[in-house]
Amino acid sequence: METFQVAHLNIQNVNLVVIFLNTAFDSKSPQEQQTIHMTLQAAATSAGLAGNVVPVWLDPFGRTKFIAPPQQHPFFRSASYEQLYAQVNRTLTCP
Repeated sequence: METFQVAHLNIQNVNLVVIFLNTAFDSKSPQEQQTIHMTLQAAATSAGLAGNVVPVWLDPFGRTKFIAPPQQHPFFRSASYEQLYAQVNRTLTCP
């Protein structure tokens, strides 16, 4: 079991479940990242967190990375990791 910091947000009437991952996520293959993303979405849904799960992490150079639907990219490109992390308001435990 692993516990993650989560910012459950509502941005312009869209629910987002922003889950903060460690830098190691950046070195995973696209398939591994997709599998982890789907696992996090299922865990968030089971925990009663409504909305799109958006994994967010820092790459080895300290740049913010994320996986989000294309229509949400402008928001995540404009927000810094620190701004997002300041919104943490719960945790999520995932198998």
